[in-house]
Amino acid sequence: MRFDLTDLKLFIHIADSGSITAGAQLAHLALPSASARIRAMEEALNVPLLQRGRRGAEPTEAGRTLLQHARAITRQVEDMHADLAQFATGLKGQVRLLCNTSAMTEFLPDALAAFLKAHPQLSINLEERLSRDIVQALADGVADIGIVSDASDHSALQTFPFRADPLVLAMARSHPLAQALGHKRHIAFGDALDHDFIGLAGDSALQQYAAEQAARLGRRMHCKIRLRSFEAICRMAASGAGLALLPATAARRSSEDLRVVKLSDAWADRKLLICVRDQAALPGYARELVAALRNPSSG
Repeated sequence: MRFDLTDLKLFIHIADSGSITAGAQLAHLALPSASARIRAMEEALNVPLLQRGRRGAEPTEAGRTLLQHARAITRQVEDMHADLAQFATGLKGQVRLLCNTSAMTEFLPDALAAFLKAHPQLSINLEERLSRDIVQALADGVADIGIVSDASDHSALQTFPFRADPLVLAMARSHPLAQALGHKRHIAFGDALDHDFIGLAGDSALQQYAAEQAARLGRRMHCKIRLRSFEAICRMAASGAGLALLPATAARRSSEDLRVVKLSDAWADRKLLICVRDQAALPGYARELVAALRNPSSG
């Protein structure tokens, strides 16, 4: 059984694209050469690795096992190059960091700015995703570090506390819901769904998360408008245009005169966690980033 990195990368590309033709293109191989490599792998293992059909190719059960190992092996090779990069002029290491909306906008900018200033040879590939998708990406070995809500199932990962991140409702003091609440300081999310919301634009992980919570109640979260920042959302909420669901840190930072109410739902009392698949297996610079995120005062 002699597979080289080209074989493994080809198989990963085929699995990701669902097509031998597309996989061959991504691997910069001619289609006959790619097909021959797959056949040789299957003959070496004496088991089919791909199920071929009209709609393309997808891994068999054996293929999925190979895919998991192939990702791990190629990732280790990438980590080896990155660890050695500090000894080679012009080469740089890169950390793949996935996070949810709150971490992206509220907590990471300052922490990452300090870290990158102290480590100018490194770069960080930062991407916003839903917590459950981050957990899966870490388990699959396609990311180094994730920051997720503690509501996600992270039992297969190593975790460390990051920040408290409760969600609140913000509204104009003249809003009908603010008037109905009187002196109450808490509200259930379901009781707010009769009113219009001001949401985040695009495929915001927080917006998707809130929509899922509404769906669990058999309701729909109606957004009159979607904006690209919490600051803009707070300004519009202060005008009375709708309710804003946002992290408490963003509401406190706002200069607008808002009525801020805590949500009584358990899912809103969130804590953020730093997650890794295996801290000991991370490149040294990625372990340093984990340490810096765990201890913000360290810079």
